[in-house]
Amino acid sequence: MKNYHQILTVIFLMFYHGINAQIFFTDESSNSGINVICGNTYIGNGITFYDYDNDGWDDITIGSVGGDPIRFFKNINGFFVQQTINISDNDFHNRQANWVDIDNDGDNDLFLTSDSNGNRLFENLGNMIMQEITSTCGMMTDIFPYFGASWGDYNNDGFLDVFISVRDLDIPNILYKNNGDKTFTLVNSQVGLLNSGYMSFCSAFIDYDNDGDQDIYVSNDKQGIPNLLYRNNGDETFTEVAQSAGAALSIDAMSVTVDDLNSDGWLDIYITNDDSPSVLLMNNKDGTFTDVADFAQVTFNSIGWGAVFLDADNDMDLDLYVSGDTDGSNPLYLSSAFYRNRSNGTFQLEVDATVNDFAESYSNAIGDSDNDGYPEIVVNNNNHNNIFLWKNNTTQNNNWLKVKLEGTLSNRNGVGSFIEISINGEKQYRYTLIGEGYLSQNSGTEIFGLGTSSIVDYVKVKWLSGLEDIFYNVSPNQTLNIVEGSSPLSSKEYDLRKFSYFPNPVENILTLNALSNNINNIVIFNMLGQEVMQLQPNSLNSELDMSSLQTGTYFVKVTVANETKTIRVVKQ
Repeated sequence: MKNYHQILTVIFLMFYHGINAQIFFTDESSNSGINVICGNTYIGNGITFYDYDNDGWDDITIGSVGGDPIRFFKNINGFFVQQTINISDNDFHNRQANWVDIDNDGDNDLFLTSDSNGNRLFENLGNMIMQEITSTCGMMTDIFPYFGASWGDYNNDGFLDVFISVRDLDIPNILYKNNGDKTFTLVNSQVGLLNSGYMSFCSAFIDYDNDGDQDIYVSNDKQGIPNLLYRNNGDETFTEVAQSAGAALSIDAMSVTVDDLNSDGWLDIYITNDDSPSVLLMNNKDGTFTDVADFAQVTFNSIGWGAVFLDADNDMDLDLYVSGDTDGSNPLYLSSAFYRNRSNGTFQLEVDATVNDFAESYSNAIGDSDNDGYPEIVVNNNNHNNIFLWKNNTTQNNNWLKVKLEGTLSNRNGVGSFIEISINGEKQYRYTLIGEGYLSQNSGTEIFGLGTSSIVDYVKVKWLSGLEDIFYNVSPNQTLNIVEGSSPLSSKEYDLRKFSYFPNPVENILTLNALSNNINNIVIFNMLGQEVMQLQPNSLNSELDMSSLQTGTYFVKVTVANETKTIRVVKQ
């Protein structure tokens, strides 16, 4: 009987593998023109898969060991050519490379972090002519153990700010405000960042509570040092809420990988771990998270580092790739893992998706090397004969849509935007970031798998400014370039979306802002649907005194320009 069950199990696994065998990657780094040894660097170097020269092809930027230069590989119609960019003294050990438009002039500037030589900022003068402005930009020149850098616009002024992770117990992480004139100001104290050191590796700007501003999640290295979640209060300050949000993980956290895994419009977070289960924080849509990694079968249970979500076969759900710093010689540890999404909240480990994926690997990123709409993965390997460029050779039975954003009121890179598409009522979401995973930067073009659908009912972008653009009946297998304000919703819809409120939770005073119209009416209901307060402020900026209400959750119905919006507020 035992042998019978074993045979059935083998047959089932063979059948399952057979019907799902179309996800397949091969390492095409050497065949694509990339031959580079990045050296033996303690806990790895970063990698970027980003179109740095805005020619429509995703380029590759590779960090390397101290004494060797950072490498730039320009993508020319799917083949990569190493390029020399005029960066002075380009032989120091860097951790992360960010291509980011700091001054909204339409070209990408370069920011490099280093734990041994300090950070450096280069302005792109045009046509990839780089000029170092480190000494004049206002950033500290101290040599701290800098690791990851992530960019977002925490104060919604249209310029990208930067959060820098410091891997030290005595030196706090750093938030620099972009002044809009190619200078930055250290604002840790002003915004309420904690002033302790947290051994931080990486972070990401995300809107985890869908209130229209950017929060920050921080991944800390050592057990006993919980991860941090800074909730944006909407008034240019933050409150650290990881414990109450269920996100204060005390693990050897390495990465911060963000996406909407279950397509519910709320962002989830995957965090890799060292020699213990990794964590998948599923967003509960109420300001809290739940770890579902064990149920989803994505614990990895190895020495995890970089991780990326991608729809490898464009079947309309997100798969997961994880890198580890083992070379496959120890059978107890996975060198890497490709997890195929089963579309039921669980994943299947696909052992043959990336054949011969055996190297000590740390940072990885996704892009589209040949512009065929099927994503590739690049991996920076430690002490290995080359990086990996995992070319996506999946059978192309499905359609796709690529979306590239250009902000006008928002930052030029469109960072912090929610992109929503709908096909017969089935929705998908992407959120735009710069600096994520482990020391990585993914493509600035978002890829949506469409399955066999021949039309996208609509594509909607909610920009960080609050403006929304919408496009109907979009054809597949194209890159849709969207400029902010090019196809806006109606003025009434826009006015309503410009409404904001803070803080939440609230102790006494809730501030309501309607930037372009008066607030006509406010009605507050308790959880039983009973009206407990009604006001007619007729003011652009209204302070709502909730001190007389008991502790609990309330629904606040606000009427702006004859349109109604209901928000949920927690009274402390």
